[in-house]
Amino acid sequence: METRAPSWLRIVAGVALLWNFVGVYFYLVHVGAVAGPEAGAAEQAFSDSLPGWITGLWAIGVFAGAAGCLGLLLAKRWAAPLLLVSFVALIIEQGWLVLATDMLDISPDGGVLPAMIVIISGFLAWLGRSAQSKGWLS
Repeated sequence: METRAPSWLRIVAGVALLWNFVGVYFYLVHVGAVAGPEAGAAEQAFSDSLPGWITGLWAIGVFAGAAGCLGLLLAKRWAAPLLLVSFVALIIEQGWLVLATDMLDISPDGGVLPAMIVIISGFLAWLGRSAQSKGWLS
C-alpha cells in the first residue's frame, strides 16, 4: 500500500542530499578530479597513504548516499537499499580510518567528523527503510 510521503521527508532528504554533495566534493578533491583547498604536509601524506580499497569504500559511501537521498527526495523505493549500502561502506571506511591509522594524532578532534558521518548515514539508512515500510516510496 502506497501512502503520500510527509513533506518533512522531502525537506530532510534535500538537506541530506546537500550533506552528501559535500562528501562527493571532498572525495573528488581527494582523487584529484577537482581543485580543492591546499592540505598541510601531514594531511597530504596521510591522504596519499590511504589504500585503494578505502578510497573505493569512500566513493561507494558518498555516491550511494547522494543517489539514495535523491531517491528519498523523489520518493523512490530504490532509495532505501542505496542508503543502506552507503551506511555499510561508510561505517567500514570511517571505522578503519579511526582504528587503524594515526588520524587522531594528526588532528586531535579527528574523531568528530567520522562519528558524524556514521551517525548521519545510519540515520539516513534507517529513514529510508522506515519510509519504505510505511509505503511512502514507490
